[in-house]
Amino acid sequence: MTQDIPRNMLVVRDLAQQYPNAAGGAPLTVLRDIDLEIAEGEVVAVLGPSGSGKTTLLGLLAGLDLPSSGSVELDGISQNDLSEDERAAFRAQKLGFVFQSFQLIPTLTALENVMVPLELKPGRGVGDDAAERARQLLERVGLGDRVEHHPAQLSGGEQQRVGVARAFANQPRILFADEPTGNLDRETGAHVCDLLFELNRETGTTLVIVTHDLALAERAHRVLHLSGGRVERTEYTARGRASAS
Repeated sequence: MTQDIPRNMLVVRDLAQQYPNAAGGAPLTVLRDIDLEIAEGEVVAVLGPSGSGKTTLLGLLAGLDLPSSGSVELDGISQNDLSEDERAAFRAQKLGFVFQSFQLIPTLTALENVMVPLELKPGRGVGDDAAERARQLLERVGLGDRVEHHPAQLSGGEQQRVGVARAFANQPRILFADEPTGNLDRETGAHVCDLLFELNRETGTTLVIVTHDLALAERAHRVLHLSGGRVERTEYTARGRASAS
């Protein structure tokens, strides 16, 4: 009996990113020679010291920026071929984000924050349907009794759980997380990680996680070690080796 081979959700070829040098001279090269394939449903962690290009790479993979050279293909669509507005529409429809600094809208309740991507997604109904979906997700992350609270009334861990619920609200094909546990204590961070991986298993959403947390990285299928703007090495974790066998 043959095993189905998952299709690639993300394909990157010869990716590089440079910025002008404020002091003059040669441009500053932040990323170079990045070749990468990430399968549908795979969890990939990106590790590296500060300044190694992790956040820049995440922004390029998500289509938030365009590279100086090379290409990024997401779910079969080349981001290089899309206009800025088309990329924004694509993100609203296909992508989710979890940020280290939470990025919640302070004037909106937890429920309203989770509803935001539902109301922005093309073809998605708004109103009662969006509110019910948002309420279910908040219950799923243990905040069913906090739906009417504003961010200032929530702890850091609760705010990040709202961020996780919001990231999964539009049932994204791929989710990008930038240091999702960076502003949390160990226990709260572990709970947020549990939520990410549970939702990954339940929905099949591909996860790309930038982190300094070695324990979090070990729960991925694969770890990319970034150094000097390049992928220095790739390691498969126990979970990745088990999936491949």
